[in-house]
Amino acid sequence: MKYCLFSILLCICLQQGFAQNDDKTLIDTASVDDKYREDQFYASITYNLLGQKPDGVSQNGFSSGFHFGFIRDMPINERRNLALGLGIGVSTNSYNQTLLITKNNTNNFEYTVLDDNETSFSKNKFTTYVLELPFEFRWRTSTATEYNFWRIYTGFKLGYVVLNTSKFQGDLGHFKYSNIGDFNKLQYGFTFSAGYSNISFHVYYGLNNIFKDSVKVNGQDVGMQSIKVGLMFYIL
Repeated sequence: MKYCLFSILLCICLQQGFAQNDDKTLIDTASVDDKYREDQFYASITYNLLGQKPDGVSQNGFSSGFHFGFIRDMPINERRNLALGLGIGVSTNSYNQTLLITKNNTNNFEYTVLDDNETSFSKNKFTTYVLELPFEFRWRTSTATEYNFWRIYTGFKLGYVVLNTSKFQGDLGHFKYSNIGDFNKLQYGFTFSAGYSNISFHVYYGLNNIFKDSVKVNGQDVGMQSIKVGLMFYIL
């Protein structure tokens, strides 16, 4: 009789345990968002390089870029590890180099290549302030419950220069100009980011020139393309 009572109690306990586990499974399953997105704010710091420089123009010092924005994630497969991303952001980009920008007697801008042996200067740089529209194709190993994952994002970025400045400090004096019309307002290029968790290696390669085709120095097109290399930080 005692064994029968013990068996009945054991069965009741097991049934209750299974029922609790089932309830927990239902709760856990219900709490998982199978429609999750990797909507993200981003922040990036880059080292800015100049490509296709005219003869004699070189970079000096550290040319930096700071980038902030938000990208809307739009998964395109059931597993949700492939997605398109469309966003908006802002950036500031400085370039320390030896291309001097000054105004002549007719109030037009002139461009001269500085010679370190002839002209001493502590600062010569131009800076662009850009409104950006990034578009990305995204691959990642994330799930609805896994926030540390590998990612590779590649795409295209369109930028509009809302403000530009040029600064010089040296033997020739102190010059500062804003809204120089010789800059191309529209900037665009390819982007690539790859990394793990919240940190990724990031590259931007500009496809068009920073300056308009009409801008010359020593008979050459000033041109120059922007190349940015740095780190991208994603914030969910």
